[in-house]
Amino acid sequence: MRIYTLFLFCLLCTGPAFSQTYMEYLEKSYDYLEKDDLFAAEESVRAAMRLEPGHPYNYALLTNLGTIQRRQGKYEDAVISYTAALSRKMDNVSILESRASLYVEMGETEKAMNDYNMLISIDPLNEDALYCRGLLYLQEKSFLWAEQDFDRILEINDKTVKGRLGHAVLEKMRENYDESERIYNYLISQRPKDWHLYESRADLYFMMGKNARAMSDLNKIFAETEPNAALYVLRGKVKLAQYEKASAAKDFLQAKEMGYDEAIIDELLKMTK
Repeated sequence: MRIYTLFLFCLLCTGPAFSQTYMEYLEKSYDYLEKDDLFAAEESVRAAMRLEPGHPYNYALLTNLGTIQRRQGKYEDAVISYTAALSRKMDNVSILESRASLYVEMGETEKAMNDYNMLISIDPLNEDALYCRGLLYLQEKSFLWAEQDFDRILEINDKTVKGRLGHAVLEKMRENYDESERIYNYLISQRPKDWHLYESRADLYFMMGKNARAMSDLNKIFAETEPNAALYVLRGKVKLAQYEKASAAKDFLQAKEMGYDEAIIDELLKMTK
């Protein structure tokens, strides 16, 4: 959201004239965002566009609107806003990225893949898009296509983390655990404070049955970050494997309280009895 706020500020300074009321609504939307009043921010953006529906820079407002709606959980409305923005700027990489990632969040894999394909056709060197498309290929178990995307990232930038991380996930899914571990170890040696890498390696260690190592990585994450529900679930699974049932149950219940899928948690809790 901050990116588009700055972007719109530049437009206000250099683009076509905006009416005072139009600018006032925009400023109000920023003020509401600062206060985390998303409903009021959404209404202010809508009011600005109603005043000047034909303004050439309304695609940026539509993008802002989509992001505000997304933050409110209004995913279908956000898709409509991003799509309306793209109808005005069909080759805008940032808007395509926003809609593609939203489709991923919604579980709309095919639509996300279409957006990433279009994005990569516009910007073939876009590492983020290649990485995200590679992950979608992994979901579909299209391992060769995923490998091509991760290899392409390394061709573009041999120092990138994303290309190697993609290969680590790929090898884990192929059950080439030793190779996946080797890649994670290298990445962590280069980025010792990247806690997402520790989380991924902990999950790998759990799959390998190296539960003490998994717990060591998880202890680092819990000590240095605010763990999310998925981390509590992973730690609970590791504890179960170590026969610490009571402690595992506490982690699963904490994950449930944080919004994790109740059906999954209930099944895990049965294993702690």
